[in-house]
Amino acid sequence: MFTTRQRTFLAFILAAQTANAGADEQTFTIDRTNTLPSFEVGHLGFSTQRGHFNETSGKVVMDEQNKRGKVDITIDANSIDTGIRQLDDVLRKLDFLNVAQHPELNFRSSQFRFNGDKLVAVDGTFTMLGVSRPVSLNVTHYQCGIDAASAKYVCDVDAEASFRRSDYGMTRFIPVVSDEVKLRIKVKAARDL
Repeated sequence: MFTTRQRTFLAFILAAQTANAGADEQTFTIDRTNTLPSFEVGHLGFSTQRGHFNETSGKVVMDEQNKRGKVDITIDANSIDTGIRQLDDVLRKLDFLNVAQHPELNFRSSQFRFNGDKLVAVDGTFTMLGVSRPVSLNVTHYQCGIDAASAKYVCDVDAEASFRRSDYGMTRFIPVVSDEVKLRIKVKAARDL
């Protein structure tokens, strides 16, 4: 009979061996509390307005051995948070996110790009306001391994991209509020058992 400590240690060893064995496709669920899409736009030509979204969900499929993957991330548009309640209310309305008709933003990948073992970009389609356009997320941080706090195998990724909001039909207040939007997303995902 194994003690709790021994079982935890064995689970850790087994997870590490599985990770190192290069199992083909593995599915991960996005950790909603540790995933944060954020954005920034120029305002009046001399300041930057920043914000983020508090509710995100999705799945990631990774095949590290064969350098392939898929990601599907859904962002709750209503969860926008700039730290200014009145601004958030304006951004939820028709001229901007129009959350009543388009409650979600979505990114679906078409290709993972690697440089050796390092994930460097994820190409895909970003959908906002019912409009879908190609977007390439440049990966600035990519790390997979056993998370000491949870004893789960996780992947942690930071990525960024820029796009024109006018490409999605969001033209209100251009150029007072810049057309270019910088998007950053920090994703943490735990491997499904």
